[in-house]
Amino acid sequence: MIAGVISISAAALFSFTLLSKMVERLVSLSVGIMLSTSLLHALPEAFESGADTHKLFATLLAGLLAFFLLEKLALLRHSHHHEGDGHHHAHGHDAREAGKSGWMILIGDGMHNFTDGILIAAAFLANPELGIVTALAIVAHEIPTEIGDFIVLLNAGFSRMRAYVFNLLCSLLSVAGGLLGYYTLDRASGLIPYVLVFASSGFIYIAVSDLMPQMQRKATVKESIPQVLLVGLGVAIVLFLTGRWAT
Repeated sequence: MIAGVISISAAALFSFTLLSKMVERLVSLSVGIMLSTSLLHALPEAFESGADTHKLFATLLAGLLAFFLLEKLALLRHSHHHEGDGHHHAHGHDAREAGKSGWMILIGDGMHNFTDGILIAAAFLANPELGIVTALAIVAHEIPTEIGDFIVLLNAGFSRMRAYVFNLLCSLLSVAGGLLGYYTLDRASGLIPYVLVFASSGFIYIAVSDLMPQMQRKATVKESIPQVLLVGLGVAIVLFLTGRWAT
């Protein structure tokens, strides 16, 4: 619930006040948090659980392909059709598209949040520290994504309050996913490593295929140095929260 409310409220604040520079900073921080959460904590946790290694790698492959297909179907992420996203659409293009697909954005976002809830539950059941960093990684990723959703909904004719309320309701589906994950995965603990691997595949895919290419568009030294520092900060946050700083 905290992850959903914080990400939606922060996204609304940034969207309504147009703090675009802060959004760019959050993208860089998200990359560090998501990659380090996946590669330094969630995946080792899953592979050290005793589960079949070949099945875990198969799950990782299936997860990467699944997120690729979800992106193709525009059910998971909608950030690549936003005005001002660097794609140079004709003026009004996104308003027309958003008018047709505003409700689909909310449906897709709700499905995404429901899945996030299951992943957070699985992480907490595996390890409380992993649960915290997983929730933190989801918040860091969701803020830039939800900002894009707000922009599309506002272009589609939603008022600020209506866009906020509907996005907030969608975010609370993560609570339903969390409850379902807690009561089902707790009784089927053997599934937890596979859910962790699937979650990691999502974090890796989003960071590598979406967020990092956005960062690469900033090619100057002045723009690149803060990006590198914030990625490092994201890694440091995960190491600190998981108690692995010394290693």
